[in-house]
Amino acid sequence: MSEQPELSPSEWVRDQTKKILEQGTTDGVQVGDRPVVLFTTTGAKSGKKRYTPLMRVEENGKYAMVASKGGAPEHPAWYYNVKAHPQVTAQDGDKVYELTAREVDGDERAHWWELAVAAFPDYAEYQTKTDRQIPVFVLE
Repeated sequence: MSEQPELSPSEWVRDQTKKILEQGTTDGVQVGDRPVVLFTTTGAKSGKKRYTPLMRVEENGKYAMVASKGGAPEHPAWYYNVKAHPQVTAQDGDKVYELTAREVDGDERAHWWELAVAAFPDYAEYQTKTDRQIPVFVLE
């Protein structure tokens, strides 16, 4: 596995990640005035570490990762990374946590989906754009 995580090939995500790394904190880095958390995942096939900034969805020290991809018909690439390697690092502000992710369903997913939509209302719109149920991981 590589030591230094790779930046996203997507320019806006790469720029957002660089800003977090330069500042040493996620504070002040937002999407639509909403805070983000910088997750580090491990590639499902490559084994390379990869940065993924996502909307901040947190409750009682647990975090959620919402695999929305803006309502695209397919899951984001990081979804498969987390399924294959559930050990994830989360940076929230200047604090860094080593967590384990698990995909949730049923009532637990409904609870976290409600929290996700409250944290970032666009998630509700994204769900209307796709036939897939947008996956939610809980990290603890």
